[in-house]
Amino acid sequence: MNPETQTLGERYLAVQQTEEFGELRRRFRGFVFPLTAFFLAWYFLYVLLSVFATDFMSTKVFGNINIGLLMGLGQFVTTFAITLLYSRWMNREFDPRADAIGQELIDGDPS
Repeated sequence: MNPETQTLGERYLAVQQTEEFGELRRRFRGFVFPLTAFFLAWYFLYVLLSVFATDFMSTKVFGNINIGLLMGLGQFVTTFAITLLYSRWMNREFDPRADAIGQELIDGDPS
């Protein structure tokens, strides 16, 4: 079909079938899913230890600072670290590829 006569939806479906789009989707999932699984495992470990290992979590490390407090603060550190990693990866790896695919969609020229 001629790109000038295709609707935006038809062009999107054509772009969606390209190898570049599939690769972009695989890269995204390959980065995001493991990072999400790691964070959820870390979070649930913290919650489960808080509930079932209270003696361990209340172990004093120094002064009134215990393991539970350090792990809780570690949740914040992890969240910021993951956000930084994600943002840098998106800017460096994902966005340039997505922009190129988006331009194909606008131009009506899927490969």
